[in-house]
Amino acid sequence: MKLLRPCLGGLLAVGLFFAPMTSEAAAVRVGLGADYWIDESAAFSFTLGVEGRITGPLSVGARFGATLITDGNDVGIPLDLYLRANVARSVYIEGMAGPWIVFGRNDEFRAHAAFGFGLQGKAASIGIEVGYLEPNPVIGLRLGYKF
Repeated sequence: MKLLRPCLGGLLAVGLFFAPMTSEAAAVRVGLGADYWIDESAAFSFTLGVEGRITGPLSVGARFGATLITDGNDVGIPLDLYLRANVARSVYIEGMAGPWIVFGRNDEFRAHAAFGFGLQGKAASIGIEVGYLEPNPVIGLRLGYKF
C-alpha cells in the first residue's frame, strides 16, 4: 500500500505532462445529402452532427437527422457514428456506420455503413459517400457546414 501512492502520483504527473495544453470545443456540422439507393429509390437527407477532435487531423462524431425516401414517400432517421480525417490541406476522408430507422417499410431498422471523401474548406465541405443501406448499395452527394 505504501508503494501505491508514489506510483499513482507518478502516473498523474505523466498524465498531466502529456495532456493537451489547449482544449477544443466540440463542433456542430449541418449536412444535406442526395443519394441513389440502388434498385430502391432516391433519398434526400438533412443531418446534424456533433464531433470532437481526437488528435491532429482525426475527429470522431455522431450524426442524426431526417431522410425522405421518394419511393412511397417514406421517412427515415439516420443515426451514424463516424471517424473523419483531414488528410491534406483541403481533403477529407471519413467512415461511418450505424442503424437507420425507416418508417413505412416492412422492417424499420436497417444497417448502414459508408465511406466518404471530398473537399473541406474552413467551414463548408462537399463530398461523395459510397456505402450500403440494407438491402442494397447507396451512393450520394454530401454538402456540409461546420460551426
